[in-house]
Amino acid sequence: MALKRNGACPVCYLRHLVTPKVSKTPTLYNTEPFDNGLALTPPMGWNSWNVFKENIDENMLYDMAKAMKDSGLIDAGYTYFNLDDCWEAKERNVKGELVSDYTTFPSGIRALTDKVNALGLKLGIYSSNGTLTCQHYPASQGYEYLDAYTFAKWGVEYWKLDYCHNVPYTKYAPLVGGIAVSKKGEPIEKLYSVEEGTRYGSAHIFKTKYPKKRWIRTQRFKNHVSGLDENRGSIEWEIVVPEDGEYLLTVYTHEMYPKYEKLLGAQVNGGKLYLIHIPKAIWNWNEYFTQKLIQLKAGKNVIKLFNPIDNKSTSDMLQYQYAGECIKQATADYAKDSGETERKMVFSICEWGSGKPHLWGATAGNLWRTTGDIYHNWKSILKLYEHNVNLYEYASVGHWNDPDMLEVGVGNFSYNENEAHFALWCMMASPLLLGHDVRSMTDDVLKIITNKNLIAIDQDALGKQAKRIVKGDVDILVKPLVDGKTAICFFNKTDSIKKYSLDEATLNNESYIAYNPNGEVLDAINGNTTIKAEMLGGEIKARTAKVFII
Repeated sequence: MALKRNGACPVCYLRHLVTPKVSKTPTLYNTEPFDNGLALTPPMGWNSWNVFKENIDENMLYDMAKAMKDSGLIDAGYTYFNLDDCWEAKERNVKGELVSDYTTFPSGIRALTDKVNALGLKLGIYSSNGTLTCQHYPASQGYEYLDAYTFAKWGVEYWKLDYCHNVPYTKYAPLVGGIAVSKKGEPIEKLYSVEEGTRYGSAHIFKTKYPKKRWIRTQRFKNHVSGLDENRGSIEWEIVVPEDGEYLLTVYTHEMYPKYEKLLGAQVNGGKLYLIHIPKAIWNWNEYFTQKLIQLKAGKNVIKLFNPIDNKSTSDMLQYQYAGECIKQATADYAKDSGETERKMVFSICEWGSGKPHLWGATAGNLWRTTGDIYHNWKSILKLYEHNVNLYEYASVGHWNDPDMLEVGVGNFSYNENEAHFALWCMMASPLLLGHDVRSMTDDVLKIITNKNLIAIDQDALGKQAKRIVKGDVDILVKPLVDGKTAICFFNKTDSIKKYSLDEATLNNESYIAYNPNGEVLDAINGNTTIKAEMLGGEIKARTAKVFII
């Protein structure tokens, strides 16, 4: 345990051991919605991974983009053209920037951007929130701002950030001696010791033993507080400042640690959380300080120090929130530096659902993977659907649950299976990212993915995901639409023909929708108006969806 390893008091270490572990649910910090004005409806486009994986190059991709235009997919709304893994070179350049593969993308990504833009597409790109991508190319952890700025230079308008080789933030805190608060540009006038703070949980003050070496500088604090690891303990100070504004918070810690990076969270007035990273070092210094600009209000403020990483889910949330901040800052900075119009980026969080991103994704990006990877088989479609359909409350305008890319046209799905898969993703307000070879797609596949009624359900401006109101062999989902309309989906999950029925009283009593019993009934799949009786009961084939709009 870190407390014992770093020389803290035995009492602190024992407290650490007996303090109950917290759940795997992330503790939510910085809960303001991520707002970049993009993805007001679920993004639609194409992604290179499902069929081509690492076998991509600039010529093939441009042919694919032209096929999207020629087939009418761009006109149907599929406007994002996303490169997945393996587009880049194996090393960064001397500036630390990512560069495209010298063999498969010799013209560079900006050149490809310009070509697909001319067709009416927006370029998207891929990296990972880790030390390497899933296919072991350079990734973006620790390079979030630089990579976002590089992508902004290339005209990228969509960034998928994967989760392979992720290194979580450390759950260990340094030993804290005290803090100071001063206006930017002004000298520090007062130090606040740990004795002046209020301690909670396992936080404990102890006398510091400094190494007896002549070159050690004078110590500011005689005592330090430990026990701040894993959100188990904290210390707070009340600080009074004369006016609202930006202030410099200086945090003094006992030492830099030769083996372990340390992390503190500074939370101001129970609101915004600022992360303070204490790097590992070659030598043990007896005192170290770090600084962070924070926002304070006139009068009394409460500054809380602790380590916020009580589980890996919390680490995921804070890392992706940071990446989202970097993206917004980088696109604005590049526009200012270049004089070009700012191209904001849709931020796609690909965290696989392991850290419950539905709870925090809207604070970090525009869409978040709620599941593991999709595969081109019926079992995979059902598995992802069963998980994602339960998360309907977390979708909203600009923020979407993402059960992964579409497999329509990939593999050996039947027509009904392809159609059901597409209809379910539309009902769940999912991003619609195609993955098949557009150059050789069949007329049946084109018919399914350009169904105007299903796309309209997915792209509905109300921004609601369907709610499942009946679970069984035939699931029933309802999705509220603009103008008081409702989409109703019957989904036969089984391998045999089933009968379905729906009591209209169920629709009248369902508060999630504004059901109009006198509305005209449209069969969304075939595009024909129909009688209400067909909507309320009938027969449905195996692995099939029926969708009505009323």
